[in-house]
Amino acid sequence: MNFNNNYRLIKQDNGEYTLILYLDSIDTEFADEYGQINIKKKNQFYDAIRDYINTQFPKLKINLCKVMLGTMLIASVPLMNNTNVSAATTSTTYKVVSGDTLWKISKKYDTTVDALKSLNNLKSDVIYVNQDLLIPRGGATYKVVAGDTLYKISKAYGTTVNNLKKLNNLSSDVIYIGQTLKINGVSSNTTTGTIDTPSATPTVSYITHSVQSGENIWTISIKYGIPQTELMKVNNYNENTMLSIGQRVKVPVHNIPVKSTVSTKHGEYLDWFLEAQYVFPINETAKITDFHTGKTFNIKRTIGANHADCEPLTANDTAIAKGIWGGYSWVVRPVIVEIDGRKVAASMSFMPHSIQYITNNNFTGHFDIHFLNSTRHKDGLINDEHQKQIKIAAGISSI
Repeated sequence: MNFNNNYRLIKQDNGEYTLILYLDSIDTEFADEYGQINIKKKNQFYDAIRDYINTQFPKLKINLCKVMLGTMLIASVPLMNNTNVSAATTSTTYKVVSGDTLWKISKKYDTTVDALKSLNNLKSDVIYVNQDLLIPRGGATYKVVAGDTLYKISKAYGTTVNNLKKLNNLSSDVIYIGQTLKINGVSSNTTTGTIDTPSATPTVSYITHSVQSGENIWTISIKYGIPQTELMKVNNYNENTMLSIGQRVKVPVHNIPVKSTVSTKHGEYLDWFLEAQYVFPINETAKITDFHTGKTFNIKRTIGANHADCEPLTANDTAIAKGIWGGYSWVVRPVIVEIDGRKVAASMSFMPHSIQYITNNNFTGHFDIHFLNSTRHKDGLINDEHQKQIKIAAGISSI
């Protein structure tokens, strides 16, 4: 394989690098056949990448290599030349049977749908009876060093904080120097073929969903974390559209790159309509940190389109929030909304009103959380006071 020195290096916060290798157009045939080649040849390909890196960048700590053909991600390779990493990921083969889905297979083999799609070069969730799939087996291990967090490690190896915690039986986000963690190093954004960099802009690609019994436009939009109005628009549906079993629905997949923050105390400054609503979709839970006091509690986004309408998860979470606000209040405060380890700048009030979904949390109704450029439901206008508090949470303003 001739990589022809066509590459891009992306420096991470911990001083390590992600390498993006771009294949020449003459390697198109290889890209097309990548998902079909056997394990031995794939391992040889990975070895060639590592040899290239050791020769070309002997002094850099490169922990992940993504191989691209144009905008298509061909392979995502966690690199074992990193001194903190050991034991390369290997694979086994599984033959698809009737009733299988990628989700079922991922749960059976303790991996992820994205890992299966990346390893098998799948462009959608569609699989076929008797199809041979490569299954990640074993996994890499990583030794924690000073300055590491689960979030940093998850970004370096293309996984999530929740996946790391589940894989390592962690009950909290606390890790310690010298600790050995299991890693499933496959990019979480392989369906889009895009690269997560602080300077990158959001992108959208599309997959196809086959309607199952009991599904409708609303449940499909919730499943994929996109607004129902967006799903209707891309499919030319309306509120009266009826779906049938087996019908193919076009689903947008949004890639929201991580943005740099002023400090670890501050959150990403994400636009609600372009970014934040996809990072924090309906039915997603999050940890709220009050910016001024540092007190935390847990919530769930239960509804809301112009901004996030949320509810405390438990009565204890309600009590903590009441202590921060001094009771129920429309007063807005800067907060950090943490979703799966990703921290986003926001503004919140704590007055229960309107629709309620969680019934055992001692909170009748929901409360409002605003993000950059989010608006009020009643008139579609931006609330200036909320925007001031969001800037404080993002570190853009101290007033």
